[in-house]
Amino acid sequence: MDDGVAEVARDALASGDPLPGTCGFAGELDGRLVRDVLGRDLCYVEADAAELTSDAWSHDPDDLESPTLIPAGHVWQNGETRRAWSLPDPPANRERVVERVRDAILDAVTRSLDDTANLAVAFSGGVDSALLAAHADAPLYVAGYGDATDVESARESADAMRRRDDLRVCDLSLDDIEAAVPEVARAIGRTNAMDVQIALPLYLVATRVAADGHDHLALGQGADELFGGYAKVANAPDDDRVEADTVRGARREVLATLPDQLERDVRAIRTAGVEPVTPLLCDDVVRAALTLPGEWLVENGVRKRALREAANEWLPDCVANREKKAVQYGSLVAREVDRLARQAGFKRRMDDHVTKYVESRL
Repeated sequence: MDDGVAEVARDALASGDPLPGTCGFAGELDGRLVRDVLGRDLCYVEADAAELTSDAWSHDPDDLESPTLIPAGHVWQNGETRRAWSLPDPPANRERVVERVRDAILDAVTRSLDDTANLAVAFSGGVDSALLAAHADAPLYVAGYGDATDVESARESADAMRRRDDLRVCDLSLDDIEAAVPEVARAIGRTNAMDVQIALPLYLVATRVAADGHDHLALGQGADELFGGYAKVANAPDDDRVEADTVRGARREVLATLPDQLERDVRAIRTAGVEPVTPLLCDDVVRAALTLPGEWLVENGVRKRALREAANEWLPDCVANREKKAVQYGSLVAREVDRLARQAGFKRRMDDHVTKYVESRL
């Protein structure tokens, strides 16, 4: 990590502050390995390492013989791992809700994007990626197969934002998806259907971005987890996919899954040759989101209410309020991987047939 981030991380260790104002960090610090509370960057250590040497750790697991991921919010030193930070759980704050979210987003996207060279934006037309596009003088990329709704949404939003000339559509073929399945499974170190189907469109977009000469890709990751974008959060406590009996509690359960998701996504994108940039996961945005009352996460069926109202400062209403499918469905990649699995003889009546197909490709 650079000197500025290292100093902030050092102070955060001393104070116990889990959100000290960075956009994530991981790596060596004063003879220790550290990883921020949300796991926004990656750091691996050799499983049997007893001391920190230059060849005992890496940001890339492929550099090590037996890589072990440092858990989010933890410190590794001399073969021992301990928790340094936990995500705070502040009380709800109903004062200046939209303004606080808007200010945090503006600061985060400005700080993250303004000085990033060779930047592209992953743009599916929803409020998350549109917020980045509104603040980035960079091309916008969307990937989809056939009549994918992500491509349609991206075109409509780009038109509304007067950015149509900046939109680059990655038209995926079945051959593209088929060839990428083993590459992505190896890149993320997972073969389960859901992880592979989510990582595939990210990898394919990042591959096109790299081919076009860009080395940073801005993504709206984290917005759904922070601001209440999931149906299971909106439906709490009546959704059996969460244990919480409130929307805020369900949001916290979902937030706990972020480090695992981010490892998958970061590995997929880096394998394609670009570096992910995630402004909506910067500490100030996280702090603002954590204080949101339940009715500002979801109200009257509207998910991500605070984020959408804050976005009205920069986006047309039709973009700020657009509903979208998850990337694996909006791109139609999940559907086509399922088709490939069935064509290869892995029928739906088989248990977890897509995972078995992925494993057969390795």
